[in-house]
Amino acid sequence: MQWTAIVVETTSEVVEAVSYLLTEAGANGIQVEDAADYAQLKPGKYGPYGEIVDPESLKHRQSGAAITGYFPPNQFGPELIDEIKTRVAKLNEFGLNPGSFKVTFAPVDETDWATEWQKYYHPVRVTHELTIVPQWETYQAHDSEKIIFMDPGMAFGTGTHPTTQLMLQALEISLRGGERMIDVGTGSGILSIAAKLLGAGDVRAYDIDQIAVDSARRNIELNPQAQGITFGVNSLLDGIHTQVDLIVANILAEIIVPLVPQAFENLTPGGKFLTSGIISDKFELCRDTMIKQGFKIDQTLRMKDWYGIIAHKPAEDED
Repeated sequence: MQWTAIVVETTSEVVEAVSYLLTEAGANGIQVEDAADYAQLKPGKYGPYGEIVDPESLKHRQSGAAITGYFPPNQFGPELIDEIKTRVAKLNEFGLNPGSFKVTFAPVDETDWATEWQKYYHPVRVTHELTIVPQWETYQAHDSEKIIFMDPGMAFGTGTHPTTQLMLQALEISLRGGERMIDVGTGSGILSIAAKLLGAGDVRAYDIDQIAVDSARRNIELNPQAQGITFGVNSLLDGIHTQVDLIVANILAEIIVPLVPQAFENLTPGGKFLTSGIISDKFELCRDTMIKQGFKIDQTLRMKDWYGIIAHKPAEDED
């Protein structure tokens, strides 16, 4: 069966946003080639935050990023190209710079793209404790490493993008053990799996996309230590009224803003709200929205142009 690959060549800054746009337009698979990911690789076979491959041996882009969306025959039409061009151009309105982007397309056999992206995905140690390993590779854990095996398939969250790494760092900082947690926009399920490995208790994960939920469930099967996560299809926290100790969301800033009051409602006093996916131009918007809602900002994390925020809902006896 012949599919269509739509490729958006643009800046590293808009990788997450363009990936989201392509998925929303009907793409059943996303492949990202980002020069910024290569720039973060560090030599050293088993050193802290080092790779188990030689970065110099990897073919990579020299600048910018190319995001490829794979569309089945019933999802693609010539008018889709104009729609994607228009939506990428409008990212400027949200403080994201797509640069002099280019959108192209070409037919491709389904069997060709199904495994093509795997060559860009290698084991990477993303925090002091967490190392992410593709399920098709063998890796021996060392010292205190906790291994997350991933087959990201058609969902986001391989651990290589700064937004995911910031959230994993925030989880490692914040978790003490036994917390009840909600993962909003779970994608590949990587944050829920990491939370379980770091000692979280009851974990519920939601995504608006059934493909993402199915992918996350498959990744749970690769990580027996993370069993027991509950998944569901849901838009943010719409219709959810509960009390948990921790809410995490690695999503775009524009989506974090309407999530803020929902997170505040669903957190216990003292509960923590961890967010990432915040481009630098949107950091103040997200921070100020949280403060206005009543959150206290505990810590901000930054990697290049991306921010993460660790906040908490004040305890009842807290000033």
